[in-house]
Amino acid sequence: MTTRRDPTAWLTVVFSALAIVHTAPADDSSSVSVRELRRFAIREAHQAVAVDETSFYAISNRTIARYDKTTAKTMEKWTAEVESPIKHLNSGIVVDGRLYCANSNWPQSPLKNSLEIFEAATLQHIERKTFPETKGAINWIDRHRGSWWIVFAFYGEAEVRRTRLVRYNDDWESTGEWTFPESVIKRFLPNSNSGGAFGPNGRLFVTGHDHAELYVLDVPSSGDELTHTATLTAPIAGQGIAWDRSDIGTLYGIVRRTHEVVEMRISDSTK
Repeated sequence: MTTRRDPTAWLTVVFSALAIVHTAPADDSSSVSVRELRRFAIREAHQAVAVDETSFYAISNRTIARYDKTTAKTMEKWTAEVESPIKHLNSGIVVDGRLYCANSNWPQSPLKNSLEIFEAATLQHIERKTFPETKGAINWIDRHRGSWWIVFAFYGEAEVRRTRLVRYNDDWESTGEWTFPESVIKRFLPNSNSGGAFGPNGRLFVTGHDHAELYVLDVPSSGDELTHTATLTAPIAGQGIAWDRSDIGTLYGIVRRTHEVVEMRISDSTK
């Protein structure tokens, strides 16, 4: 794969208008608010949403639709061919004009995981990166501080604690691995981690499968378990999320049951 300019330098900026959750304990989110801005009825809002400066991308298992961010007008649509290995798209992120989507054949066995890459403007499929991992379904991908971050999810009471976040360099060599804390695992059950994205000030926001919640996490400088700093009530229902990097503090998510894309604003009332 071609190494591209890292567009995530915005995360290292100290934002005077937004400072997320600092070092609050996991049950202290009183200073942070999640405000719904807009809600769109979108047929393809089944697994996740991605977003860039002009558009949002509704993602279902085998279909992606690009919508104008202001009018919610359909701009492009792509559907996998019947024999395509694209079976279960789970999330998306736009990096330098390319839409990167996590894909697996879950719940089939053995698992087959891949990263599917599209030209964002046209939704033309241009590249596939396969992974050797056959344990744990690839559920989301993000680009943060010069690295790729991917979660491999396990499901159910007996397996969910094996869910892990893996960091990769641009040669797709693993450079770190972390598990989720028990306080978040309990909220994932009976499913697993569904979505995730690094937000302002480098905090990791993740979702489960169903709950109307965001779990705010830190990646520790030492140790192999993520640190849970806050749980935020949010107007979504799990699934894939994406930060709008052109509008700091704005987060997109979905409500799967009603096929809606939700635009939210995350802010700190102490500022």
